[in-house]
Amino acid sequence: MDKRDLSAVFRDRLRLLVRRSGMNHSAFSASVGIDRSALSQLLSGGTTRLPRAETLLNIAETQKVSLDWLLGLSQDETLTGEIRDMLEIEQGVSGYGESFLARWYAEAAGSKVRYVPAGIPDLLRTGALVDYEAGITQRDPDKQASETRDRIDYNRRPETDMEVCMPRHTLEIFARGMGVWSGFPASSRKAQLRHMARLLDELYPTFRVFMYDGRARYSVPYTIFGSTRAAIYVGDMYLVLNGTMPIRTLTAHFDNLIRSAVVNPHETAAYAARLADDTTDAPGA
Repeated sequence: MDKRDLSAVFRDRLRLLVRRSGMNHSAFSASVGIDRSALSQLLSGGTTRLPRAETLLNIAETQKVSLDWLLGLSQDETLTGEIRDMLEIEQGVSGYGESFLARWYAEAAGSKVRYVPAGIPDLLRTGALVDYEAGITQRDPDKQASETRDRIDYNRRPETDMEVCMPRHTLEIFARGMGVWSGFPASSRKAQLRHMARLLDELYPTFRVFMYDGRARYSVPYTIFGSTRAAIYVGDMYLVLNGTMPIRTLTAHFDNLIRSAVVNPHETAAYAARLADDTTDAPGA
């Protein structure tokens, strides 16, 4: 961030803290250990200089805000740069439209969403695949199907801008009926891949899928919601990052996955269709 931008954000947030404290300038300056004249100078915008580190820490501590938020490096006042355990947040939620995921997607409307899925992207799955995977994971298939429908509806909105990066071998393994999909019939796999091809063609270009070589690159599953939040999927919970720098780092990682793509968005529908044509029963099935 440019020094002038940094000082401007700091000044705006300092003004907010002074106003929110209910104290006059004399009382506020005394509470954070500086002179009233020094506070006035910080609030005036006459300089791009920031106060000493000790003063910044005093302001953050006394006002119960994070230093990153005070300096404009985060949108979260209290949890900057920390990981929030979201393990409990889905309990009692009956459907995607009422979940924290739906809220995150809604908040990101109009911004780019970047998504590295754990398997086949949710919105591209058929009902048969949803039922099959729900039987393995012991999840509610009706809830999973509802989430799939809502994701499709979200990606049909004109303001949607979503990029997906996934390993090419995920689809190749699926087409061959290997791994977790070894019990999923060839006819159902063919139908899944054709369904995927139709949706990829329909939703392009607002929904774009890049496929990279999973032998050369690796990524954990995660989603970046605009510029304010990233969620790393770790099984039955999400680790949520709100700090600017972690989000930038994950965005740079995502961009590197895109640069290494071996199948690009305008090719993915045809690629899925070719895999459908070649799909057979798994060896030994």
